[in-house]
Amino acid sequence: MARPDKAAAVAEITDKFRASNAAVLTEYRGLTVKQVKNLRRSLGENAQYAVVKNTLTKIAAHEAGITELDDLFAGPTAVAFVTGDPVESAKALRDFAKDNPALIIKGGVLDGKALSADEIKKLADLESREVLLAKLAGGLKASMAKAAATFQAPLVEFARTAEALRAKVEQGGAGTPAPAEAEDTTEAAE
Repeated sequence: MARPDKAAAVAEITDKFRASNAAVLTEYRGLTVKQVKNLRRSLGENAQYAVVKNTLTKIAAHEAGITELDDLFAGPTAVAFVTGDPVESAKALRDFAKDNPALIIKGGVLDGKALSADEIKKLADLESREVLLAKLAGGLKASMAKAAATFQAPLVEFARTAEALRAKVEQGGAGTPAPAEAEDTTEAAE
């Protein structure tokens, strides 16, 4: 029978897994309390960094429907529960790990899909969500402007042609074909 405090801890971690759109598992062995505090600060409000017990976290992950992380629950483990932009959090973890080699990114999960440590590093190399959305909006705007110009081109060409024809007619009919002269096809009677 599970102890109430452990059941409460599992429920809390399960809720964190469900509320976050990503979770990154790290090994923090060798980091000082001050360094962990700096890491939490660098993650900002996008993520909550928590040192967890492996067995309880493994149970909580299973309850949240995440079973691909079982191999990562070995050694001292801390989890960054990401509620904001996963790219920003991955960048913060990558940058902190560069400055503090004791932090090891083990892997994680993004929108229910398991990620390896290399995939998290690739995620950190992406541009932020806002930059990607701005580029997408710029691309859509440019293609829409191009399409509008393409649709407008025949109308503009027709208007120019009509204006040129009107100008010729006002100049006295220059350029209009002359009426065909009637030819006399009857021969004189003999």
